[in-house]
Amino acid sequence: MLLLYKIVVHQLKINMGSGLSHSCDTIVKDADTVIDKSSNDQLFAGVFLNKNRQKYWVDKRSYGNCLLVFARDLSITWGDDARYWHWPCVKETSEVSVDVAEILNVCWLEVHGKFDMAKLTPGLKYEVVFVVMLKDPAYGWEVPINIRLVLPDGNKQERKENLTEKPRSNWFEIMVGEFTVNKEGCVEFSLYEYEGGAWKRGLLVKGAAIRPKN
Repeated sequence: MLLLYKIVVHQLKINMGSGLSHSCDTIVKDADTVIDKSSNDQLFAGVFLNKNRQKYWVDKRSYGNCLLVFARDLSITWGDDARYWHWPCVKETSEVSVDVAEILNVCWLEVHGKFDMAKLTPGLKYEVVFVVMLKDPAYGWEVPINIRLVLPDGNKQERKENLTEKPRSNWFEIMVGEFTVNKEGCVEFSLYEYEGGAWKRGLLVKGAAIRPKN
């Protein structure tokens, strides 16, 4: 397995030397700005896609593709209802701002997303994490939330996450799951809690990152 990993990374470095990574041309067709393919610097720094709904970059260590699916590209139950969710704008870089989803008051928390595995680098091991924040006044988190990852072959990874001891007013990550890119199809990921019945407030969802596990 280690030898296979080294072979994959070596081939990716060769490709990156020509200014390309796996499926780069296909991915950056949706870029919000013109991409300078004569250098790898822009790909390492990150490229925003689909009107700041996603971010794509290349991991310097593994030369693997990475994605950040922002909240606007996720499916959020009641997300368009201003009574339950607010969409503040936050700075992602000095020049780019993105919308994040903030809970005002919900008892039914349900956030889903998915991505095409074809955009990832074959042979590499990946992890998926939600990027979230708790902001006071935050309440209703005594019941752990559910986290789920569903792979193209139907296999599921499920776990629970307790938010009561998480830091306030700082972005942190919630691990969803891990997988190796060896199949075609979509990977689905979810964050949800609706059986406890408690009303919840104070959670902000920036999005979900899909990146090589270093």
